[in-house]
Amino acid sequence: MDVLTEALSSMRTGQPASVRTEGRAPWGLRLAPVPGASFHVVLQGTCWLLPGEGSAGSTESIALGPGDVVFLRDGRGHILADHPSSPVAESGTTSCHPDAPIGTLSLGGDGARTSLLCGAYHLDQGRPHPLLGQLPALIHLPARPGAYPELTAAVQLLGRELENPRIGSHGIVPLLIDSLLLYILRAWLDEQPADTACGWAAALRDRAVASALSAIHDDPSAPWTVASLADRAGLSRAGFARRFAEQVGEPPLAYLTRWRMTTAAKLLRESDTPLSIVADRTGYGSEYALGKAFKREYGQAPGSYRRQNRAA
Repeated sequence: MDVLTEALSSMRTGQPASVRTEGRAPWGLRLAPVPGASFHVVLQGTCWLLPGEGSAGSTESIALGPGDVVFLRDGRGHILADHPSSPVAESGTTSCHPDAPIGTLSLGGDGARTSLLCGAYHLDQGRPHPLLGQLPALIHLPARPGAYPELTAAVQLLGRELENPRIGSHGIVPLLIDSLLLYILRAWLDEQPADTACGWAAALRDRAVASALSAIHDDPSAPWTVASLADRAGLSRAGFARRFAEQVGEPPLAYLTRWRMTTAAKLLRESDTPLSIVADRTGYGSEYALGKAFKREYGQAPGSYRRQNRAA
């Protein structure tokens, strides 16, 4: 599994959801904040994305056209409307709400039609992976002929499943939404100029840093040191440590600890793996060593964390 996929998977706390939204002017829809991230794709017509109540200045007003994609990193509240002055309805449990049903939401009058795909992802924003934290709060991918062919194909497939749900749709839709997220982020990363890219956008392209990240993700239990990771990267110890910290945002061994703890937390949330095995898979020699490191990072013992998150 690659670094981008694992970083997003590590934050997943529930099933993604999506709904097809059909509006006829005049129409407006207020989307409440969601515990994760959200996206919109304009399939037909035009609309505006506007700041929600209390979020002025944090979400810019953007005119959207056919094929445009927007991604909101932190699921902030916002408004979709055919025009900034149109009346606004509340979304309730529809559209981008994380528990949205598969199907279509219709609203508005009898004017020009706009068709959108709207969706949301449950992501743990309390402990976000630094890759997600470095993304812009809002990513806008304007439609361009021939651009993002894989993203376009995923959008078409998802739109068909939502417009005409059939046997298997409840299994297919979450997989397509997951794919859409990866295609959106891949498209944004590809858009970053190679000579000015910074942070994780640069790290994932830098063969030296990317190879070290892959090594950590592939085997977090290995006794990695700055020297051994530098060997993987083909750089001097000092040069590697400096480049890694500049791009990833923290030193190599700090990121190693972060990923070990992230891996442990995911195992505790999603499986009944014994603590001794969790310790072994994350590079800690004993349950005691794991417990000490985990409590320092999460503020509670592994067993308590497992019980609390299973109850939630």
